[in-house]
Amino acid sequence: MHFTLYSRSYCHLCQDMLDALNKFQTPEHPFTVDVIDVDADEALVARFDELVPVLYANLDEPELCHYFLNEDAVKSVLLGNK
Repeated sequence: MHFTLYSRSYCHLCQDMLDALNKFQTPEHPFTVDVIDVDADEALVARFDELVPVLYANLDEPELCHYFLNEDAVKSVLLGNK
């Protein structure tokens, strides 16, 4: 399982979401997380700017959540229900 978190380096909500997501890491449900700084790319700033943090499980599907971690959505993905 792999997640992508669009974030900013100075964003406390971004760090909060990453910390909350990492609490779901278990030997039974391992995952990786790419943290992408939106400020490194003008196109990402245009797309996400005030929405960060934004979490995806699959970049071809809608976001799982933004601003705050949607625990139910993460659990659903980790359990293979999404």
